[in-house]
This record gives sequence, C-alpha cells and structure tokens, in this order.
Amino acid sequence: MPQLRIRITGSDDDARAIGNLLTSIDGVEHVEEISDLMPHMDDPDSSSAGLPDDQGPGMQVIEIDTPNASTHAKVRDAVRALADNLDVMVEFESDEYE
Repeated sequence: MPQLRIRITGSDDDARAIGNLLTSIDGVEHVEEISDLMPHMDDPDSSSAGLPDDQGPGMQVIEIDTPNASTHAKVRDAVRALADNLDVMVEFESDEYE
C-alpha cells in the first residue's frame, strides 16, 4: 500500500483541518499524525529565549495510506487546494506515485 507523508507548516487548527479533509476522502485507508522527532536546539537560558521573533508556525507531519494511484492523486489535489485556501505551506515528503 503506497504511503504519502505531508509536512504541514501552520497552526494546529490548520493541521487538524487537513487531517479532517483526509479522513473524508473516499478510499483513504489510514491517516496518522506523526510525532515531532526533531530535537529543538533552543537554549532555554538564552537572553532571547521566548521572544516573539523566535516563535513561528508549528510543523506537523501526517502519514496517509492510499490503495491506488487515483486516490493518491485525489489526496494530493485536495490537500493542495485546502492549503492554498488556508494559506498554509505543505510539503510532500515521500510520494511513491511520482
């Protein structure tokens, strides 16, 4: 079963909206948010720690299993359209159908 990973740079609400969209697409067999495994190199003792300039949008990774190329293409198109509407950046990490 082909797997697609999408990296979303935006708020938790934006990621939730994309996740809800994915679960509503016919044929999508599995949708899962993957934990953030990247270590953050911020120094909590730094004089600039916590300043607004250091805080940006969150990043989430969603993993999707699709049964065929048609559903895979439908997922990509739907996510791109919603991301444009929400003004969110999405990156397709792995794409077995490209």
